Amino acid sequence: MEDIRSTLQSKIANHTADVGVIGLGYVGLPMCIEFAKAGFRVTGIDKDANRIAQLKENRSYILDVDQTTLRSISTKLHPTTDFQALSAVDVVIICVPTPLRKTKDPDLSFILSATSEVANFLHRGQLIILESTTYPGTTDEVILPELQQKGLHVGQDFFLAFSPERIDPGNKVYSIRNTPKIVGGVTQACGELAELLYQSITEKVVRVSSSKSAEMVKLLENTFRAINIGMVNEVAIMCDKLGIDTWEVIEAAATKPFGYMAFYPGPGLGGHCIPVDPHYLSWKLKTLNYSARFIELAGEINGSMPLYVVNKIFDALNEDSKSVKGANVLILGMAYKRNSNDVRESPALDIFSLLQAKGARVSYHDPFVSSVVIEANNYSSAALSPSTLQQSDCVVIVTDHETYDWQFVANHSKLIVDTRNATRSVLKGNCRIVKL
Repeated sequence: MEDIRSTLQSKIANHTADVGVIGLGYVGLPMCIEFAKAGFRVTGIDKDANRIAQLKENRSYILDVDQTTLRSISTKLHPTTDFQALSAVDVVIICVPTPLRKTKDPDLSFILSATSEVANFLHRGQLIILESTTYPGTTDEVILPELQQKGLHVGQDFFLAFSPERIDPGNKVYSIRNTPKIVGGVTQACGELAELLYQSITEKVVRVSSSKSAEMVKLLENTFRAINIGMVNEVAIMCDKLGIDTWEVIEAAATKPFGYMAFYPGPGLGGHCIPVDPHYLSWKLKTLNYSARFIELAGEINGSMPLYVVNKIFDALNEDSKSVKGANVLILGMAYKRNSNDVRESPALDIFSLLQAKGARVSYHDPFVSSVVIEANNYSSAALSPSTLQQSDCVVIVTDHETYDWQFVANHSKLIVDTRNATRSVLKGNCRIVKL
């Protein structure tokens, strides 16, 4: 047992271990790049043949990864669709999606599929790490039994840990290297090896007592944000009813140097984490006959925000004696957050669909999203020109990309519904601006 562990420990410490990453999306591809930069030989596996073809040509499909970076590590990164490559690696990192079903139950199908492939090629001396966000207990209760079917023993023959991803698409300040990495092993030996591995690519690794604790850390982070965003979204609704400027209140409260953390309202939650992860925790607690009431309430409020925005648009058009039916509505920003091309769970998709259902003629512009599929239909980003803005009865700001010139938008628009307070420093001119 000690020889197996010490051999893997030595390979990791010397950066001679072969690292395999399953899932080359927003999490997996940056992870591949960091290990390749550190000198490891990396095998990236994805079922999407188009992704693999692009990577082999050093072409990136992720905004945060540029071609120059891909070229610089091309001799170290080996992309493939063939899971048999797992038989030759020392470390396997699973970075697959964990969406929700329509019933808000966890969809572990991607994790189960990846685990099955890992089990097929599992051999002594391998370290397996799950990074996909999931409910506490998944690593121990779902992955471990599958991997032990061959008679290998965790902590002796192979090693298993959980380390939650902390990727923030579009963030120019925090990356894998300067964001502390949480790790939790199924056994102490598992945790120690995972800690050693991530120390090679991150400045700080925080090891917790178990994989279950590490899984809970990720859910706490995102549940904290979801609940506080839900609270401030409700504050925005209350301020609207009271005739108070929400943003003035928040900015004034944010001057308090202690006991307060500013959160900001918006058109709803988006991305792969905050709208999804708290429901994994809520679902797990339901199996233990406990209702996570804060999560459920925040989910209800945040989930209702796209409709709240659409009602704001109705009222704003009505003040201009216009009906939403037949109105030209231009949505600015399809991504769920600024400076990103990520449209997963974006509230802009819901706002687009809701407006269309009411008879509006809807278009969008997003400098990072050239096209998008909404309810099985493909739409392309419209040009952001004076004529496009002038022909719009209402311009809706959903994503506050820094590339937008808000004064230009205001100069050529008649009516703006601003859900992000993006126009706070704009000289309004003849444009009427309605805020959340």
